[in-house]
Amino acid sequence: MSEITDYELFAVPPRWLFLRVETSDGRVGWGEPVVEGRVRTVETAVEELFEQHLLGADPAPIEDHWQAMYRGGFYRGGPILMSAIAGVDQALWDLKGKQLGAPVYELLGGPVRDRMQVYGWIGGDRPSDVADAARERVESGLDALKMNATAEFRRIETPAAVAAAGDRLAAVREAVGPEVGIGVDFHGRVAKPMAKRLVSALEPHEPMFVEEPVLPEHDDHLPEIADHTTIPIATGERHYTREDFRPVLEASGVDVIQPDLSHAGGITECRKIASMAAAHDVALAPHCPLGPIALASCLQVDACSHNALIQEQSLGIHYNEGSDVLDYLADPSVFEYSDGYVDLPAEPGLGIEIDEEHVREQADAVDDWHNPVWRHDDGSVAEW
Repeated sequence: MSEITDYELFAVPPRWLFLRVETSDGRVGWGEPVVEGRVRTVETAVEELFEQHLLGADPAPIEDHWQAMYRGGFYRGGPILMSAIAGVDQALWDLKGKQLGAPVYELLGGPVRDRMQVYGWIGGDRPSDVADAARERVESGLDALKMNATAEFRRIETPAAVAAAGDRLAAVREAVGPEVGIGVDFHGRVAKPMAKRLVSALEPHEPMFVEEPVLPEHDDHLPEIADHTTIPIATGERHYTREDFRPVLEASGVDVIQPDLSHAGGITECRKIASMAAAHDVALAPHCPLGPIALASCLQVDACSHNALIQEQSLGIHYNEGSDVLDYLADPSVFEYSDGYVDLPAEPGLGIEIDEEHVREQADAVDDWHNPVWRHDDGSVAEW
């Protein structure tokens, strides 16, 4: 029996946290446990999990480790603890796949597809000039995009503000044509009355979906918003467990769920969330504005989930200044996009090889990233 002998955490730019786990038989597994803007907090949570549950343990019983990490604490759930569990879970699956010589998706029942559609970001708030960026993305090989609907947005906005959001989407639609999918992210910045008006303004331009039209704490309003539009409704990046997703699915106000493989308990939990969604005829589109380990983990679940629709990825996103997804890979070709798709990773485990030397170099030079605090014209704090 092998055992977990060591672990290391690397905070790397632009805003990621990588976990390296080593076993007594020489295997190395990687995970990405992070809450953007709370790297040091999650780092401490991961350290506690290893000291309490994992050092010296056999890495093989992944489900049992998951249950111990989750149920072993009286206080559970939430972004910090579930993100810590997520990164550990990813690393354990990476180790398992490498032990058995198979991609993780083969261990989860095998693939239901050969490749996965992906989309790229183009801004929409800051930067707000998105038509040219949309053209560039499509020319680079993508056939689906996502943009923010708006920057700060008051509880009741002016007709001009609503029209400006519609105009931005119209410009992107005109730039790329009707065969390109365009997701529009409200980012929880919009209160319920304006969400209804915004979806009406966007509807003529037929977005692929509108994302997080209200804050997750106001999920009970989603059915009402859905009644005002034919645009598919997406949400879920700030939901962390099956229990968080259950009322959203049961209320029938969502068409696409977006669990984050680095926030919602990792591969183990997100596979179960995907199955719950399928039982409600809801599509899966994992949230992933993160690094290569998170993306590789997403693709493992996408590969074996029949209701997987499309995969977010952060290559070229405006947060990634100075360091990007491919920089940390020994073989960046694993994420080459063609005709809007990426092939499923074929190598064992998560299917990627991390450039460990580069990770160590970057970890020595990282600055903590924190999201900006936006304010309305009256000085009150705005949703970011």
